[in-house]
Amino acid sequence: MSDPNSKLISGHQFIERLGNELNNIAHLLLLFILWIAVLWSTAASVFDILHRGTPSLDDLLLFFIYLEILAMIGIYFQTKRMPVRFLIYIAITAITRVLVVDVKTMSNATIITYAGAITVLAVAIFIIKYSSAKFPGGSPDQS
Repeated sequence: MSDPNSKLISGHQFIERLGNELNNIAHLLLLFILWIAVLWSTAASVFDILHRGTPSLDDLLLFFIYLEILAMIGIYFQTKRMPVRFLIYIAITAITRVLVVDVKTMSNATIITYAGAITVLAVAIFIIKYSSAKFPGGSPDQS
């Protein structure tokens, strides 16, 4: 006579594995769609630059954001880990882009706030890198 709990456990394990697999598929699919969207946005930006005849500093910083997003996606596909540091790099680049584009119209307080935000994010990167080196444990942000 078989134990009814063993069927319940195996059914639970099946549902858990199925849920994990469906989640992985959705994750990969959405990252692939994001990858396509970034390439599409990059191409649109290139065509816009070609139409204008010259890139601006704003355009170049936008390309760095695209590059960081693509690198983050590439690292995920290679390692199955999402590096938090790349998100922080993207945030720093985005704030820098806003500063570069709008600095003439910003108040001093706004400029100081943005500079402070960049400083906090840079410190966060330092803390992540230091803690990954000091306390290795398979962190996604280990170099």
